[in-house]
Amino acid sequence: MRTWGPLTAVCLGTFMLLLDVTIAIVALPDMARALDASLSDLQWVMDGYALALAALLLGVGAAADVLGRRRVHVVGVVVFAAASLLCGLATGPEMLVAARGLQGIGAAAMFATTLPLLGSVYQGKRRSVALGVWGAVSGAAAAVGPIAGGLLTDGPGWRWIFYVNLPVSVAAVWLTLRVVPESRGARGRRIDWAGTVTFAAFAGAVTYGAVRAGSHGWGESGTLLWFAGAVLALVCFVLVERRVADPLLDPRLFLRPAFSGVMAGSLAFNAAAFAAMAYTSIWLQTLLGMSPVRGGAVFLWLSLASFVVAAVGGRLLHGVSARLTIGVGLLLIGAGQFCMAFLDAGSSASALIPGLVLVGVGTGLVSPGIAGAALASVPPERSGMAGGAVNTFRQLGYALGIALFGTVLTSRMGDSLPEGAAHALAGGGAGALRGAFGEETLRAAFADGLNAVAVAAGATGVVAGLLVLALVRQPAVTQTSVTPAASRTLTEETPVRRG
Repeated sequence: MRTWGPLTAVCLGTFMLLLDVTIAIVALPDMARALDASLSDLQWVMDGYALALAALLLGVGAAADVLGRRRVHVVGVVVFAAASLLCGLATGPEMLVAARGLQGIGAAAMFATTLPLLGSVYQGKRRSVALGVWGAVSGAAAAVGPIAGGLLTDGPGWRWIFYVNLPVSVAAVWLTLRVVPESRGARGRRIDWAGTVTFAAFAGAVTYGAVRAGSHGWGESGTLLWFAGAVLALVCFVLVERRVADPLLDPRLFLRPAFSGVMAGSLAFNAAAFAAMAYTSIWLQTLLGMSPVRGGAVFLWLSLASFVVAAVGGRLLHGVSARLTIGVGLLLIGAGQFCMAFLDAGSSASALIPGLVLVGVGTGLVSPGIAGAALASVPPERSGMAGGAVNTFRQLGYALGIALFGTVLTSRMGDSLPEGAAHALAGGGAGALRGAFGEETLRAAFADGLNAVAVAAGATGVVAGLLVLALVRQPAVTQTSVTPAASRTLTEETPVRRG
């Protein structure tokens, strides 16, 4: 390639923002003890980031088309760095959750502009190479997250999983301003502020309602009010998108069965494959006494299986319909979760290995082709919209999965422990509960809760897999290591002078 500078600048930001989706997983028990956090607090530590990223991704991407991609990207990195500093300085769970939400806002600005920036710099074969490298970096970030989180938490402490972003952010801003040219989208486009606000309101309300249900119940008036607000916001979003000239997401695309099937698969994918990991990490460290490094290493079975299958499958499955790779992959993710639904008070981490490997195999099948399937299900002029929708639905699925599975966990644990004990155990109160109920009771209760979570995640994967197999009827899509979009997503870019 002529120059690696722009690719390096973009990949630095991408690696940071995707790493922060998973890096906090193994640090949750230490956070709970240090900040006296409850299970709901820990849920929001994960969800605040993923939810802000999902809710704003489409809107920020559209705004960047008008305001300038490089400008928005740099602002996003600065916001992300400032939020990372606040996360590290947090003195209580409320401050940490708020800072994580701010991190998600910065991440949305970074993620929405990465591929357009690459598309404005690289053309032809160079673009293919750049997209391949970018895809590999994206996959590495997800795989490295739990291990990096464990090493930092075991070493200098959990706050350093956020502090480490600061020097990387400085390098990313300097390099972006130095080597990446400014670019904008097609002239005459308008920012869909109404669509951005209504979609963010929908995503926030439905996620908050699911988290609230874990502590207040599904039938509680406040919970129902939040879900009603989510429905109202969704209706408003659909009405807005049908009327605006430049919609974030055209609702009429969902009339296409293939597009609806791929979006259902995207929503379920991150939920079924990754959302339960937060609660598994709590079990490994709080109940089994594993260190953060050892607890993070358990998830390497998933990461390695995913990496091998994605690498080998790209060659062996060339030309195979994405309907099969995505559908079967989701079914394997579901089967893997079901394999992890047989824990008891005497179970060790080794009981998870067969299930984690199956989930990893399924992930390696789904991840490379899901964005390409979305692009193939819409007209070429809507390919950018479809690529953004895949990223949005994946992050929203992760946020909803954490919320819903947390509710399932506490509900099932509540059958064995008094009300409130489940939240205290999953948070920072394990020591006092051991004295009151005994180690055996606590391990059995949490194992029961994790079994219920695994069943819920497994059902999510299986149902989504069947939907994809039933709805996605289209020609074969070439498998590629680039998950969020394909090169034709980038054909509308208008380079602007550097400066």
